[in-house]
Amino acid sequence: MRAVVQNDKRRATGGARIGLVVLALAVIASGCAQPDGGQVAPAGGQQPLDAPPARALDSYATKLRAAHAARIAAAHRWGLRRVPLVAPPAPGKKPRIRTRKGFAVDGHRELDLPPVFTTIPTRDKVVFLTIDDGAEKDPAFLRMMSDLDVPYTAFLSGYLVKDDDRYFRQMQSRGTVLNNHTLWHRYMPGLSYRGQRREICGMQRFIERRYGTRPTLFRPPFGSYDRATLRAAKACGIDHVPLWNAEVFVDHWEYREADRRLRPGDIVLSHFRGREQWKGAMPDMIRRFLNKVTTEGYAVGRLEDYL
Repeated sequence: MRAVVQNDKRRATGGARIGLVVLALAVIASGCAQPDGGQVAPAGGQQPLDAPPARALDSYATKLRAAHAARIAAAHRWGLRRVPLVAPPAPGKKPRIRTRKGFAVDGHRELDLPPVFTTIPTRDKVVFLTIDDGAEKDPAFLRMMSDLDVPYTAFLSGYLVKDDDRYFRQMQSRGTVLNNHTLWHRYMPGLSYRGQRREICGMQRFIERRYGTRPTLFRPPFGSYDRATLRAAKACGIDHVPLWNAEVFVDHWEYREADRRLRPGDIVLSHFRGREQWKGAMPDMIRRFLNKVTTEGYAVGRLEDYL
């Protein structure tokens, strides 16, 4: 009889520990918990919980609490109104990327040219931050993005980054993918096919030589391209040509769509710019960006996870 009572006690204790851990995880995931005054019934057939799994769950809950606390502290430190939302996991099945209507060139489909698009087809409430050229090299920007754990994609121009490998190596080491924005940031339709190929393939070799990877994403300067641009991009190993649906500056936003709204999957453009070109620094731009997208319920996703 005593053994039965002891077993029942162990079952109750194990179930309670699991319930506490699950509750802690739910609180962390939601950011807040609202008491409803009700009782939570234990799951039927609950088995005794051995000590090692219980410790593992406790440890995981502790790590989640610490990560959430770190995000709150970082948001406060960088002057954000709210804590940035955490993006959902990368989709197991990647969405099919098509060229946006009106953005195709003659023979686009027949030549199997890289798709040109401004948004990712997804139901996830995410947007994607992309930053172009590489003119400004603000260490505070790298610290801010690392502290907040916000992903972004860089499109670099060779002539602007060639004198500061260390800055962009730091960026790459923190998980940012470095992509192709041409060697000299020229207006591509004004060049011959050979000239465009030199710009794109030359930047492919530049990034591979200096950073050890060969990009698959290309953004033409000014968002301008023609049939020769996409033919050259394909010949240089480019798979996708993402443009943008909105652009964020230090002091304002601009939109491609007339209703001036963000939508799930929108690609957002900004630039590596500082106080010499803008009315503020790059952290000011990021603050404006995050305040808006977070308030509207969007997380920032990693563009490469959806391609």
